[in-house]
Amino acid sequence: MEIIDLSKCKENIFNTAVALGNFDGIHIGHQELIKTMVVNAREIDLRSSLLLFKNHTKETLNKNSPKCITSIDQKLALAKKLGVELIYFIDFDESLMKLSADEFVKRILLEKLNSKLVVIGYDYRFGYKALGNSDYMKGLSKKLGFKLKVLNPIKKNDTPISSSYIRCLIEKGKMEDVEENLNRPYSIIGKVIRGASRGSEMGFPTANIELIDNYVIPRTGVYKTLTEIDGKVYRSATNIGYNPTFNKENKKLKFETFILDFNRDIYGKTIEVFFQRHLRDDIRFNNKNELIAQMELDIKEIEKED
Repeated sequence: MEIIDLSKCKENIFNTAVALGNFDGIHIGHQELIKTMVVNAREIDLRSSLLLFKNHTKETLNKNSPKCITSIDQKLALAKKLGVELIYFIDFDESLMKLSADEFVKRILLEKLNSKLVVIGYDYRFGYKALGNSDYMKGLSKKLGFKLKVLNPIKKNDTPISSSYIRCLIEKGKMEDVEENLNRPYSIIGKVIRGASRGSEMGFPTANIELIDNYVIPRTGVYKTLTEIDGKVYRSATNIGYNPTFNKENKKLKFETFILDFNRDIYGKTIEVFFQRHLRDDIRFNNKNELIAQMELDIKEIEKED
């Protein structure tokens, strides 16, 4: 898969098919849209591509970007698995934001990307003040001579799947529902940093994680997870919380993962944690022994399920 910065060039080698959207999470609705683009591109001998913004559109519009479901690297890896050949990056800045719907299609899709096929979702908006919609794109496709496919919503329990809906599920800790909508477990990537070493003192050494991106944070508590280190996946229990047993006034949220059957030094390594199920809330115990007893029960439950 080739990655191209549109601020420095335009496509003058390939005729392309392009799928459009923010694609945060690349959920099953996004997956269907991308797969449709890839299949149709192959049928008419076009190179399959995504147009991705370097920053979320809402960051420029509202000066406040929403928390992400997938980092850029995760998004690229998922796009590659779906068969995308080209990724075009562009800055969503003031100049791009002010392009009319017609100008966006002419200057970006046709002149910059050399697109012959455009694939969008039913709710796709584009152009200045998001005045362009799928119906308007249909008119432009006929007027300007490019092919267009508009996909209907993908639903779960009569609810259209969307990134905002999935963010709500993550924040509620409903990881089984999140996995159904993503077709994979929700995951975060972070760097292992040094903590207070309380886990080691209690017989449960944990990896303290510093997140690499502005991820959606799951509800506090203990989760059954999987942790990937250097390409190998291990069973784990992950706590998101404030260490209330030891720090009653602590306001700093921490991510700590106990990796089963593992005893290597991984300080400084980047790891990925996959959330499977919320086990219990982040609660304060009366003493360290009560906490240890509960942690033993958490581990037994994880081992029992596998």
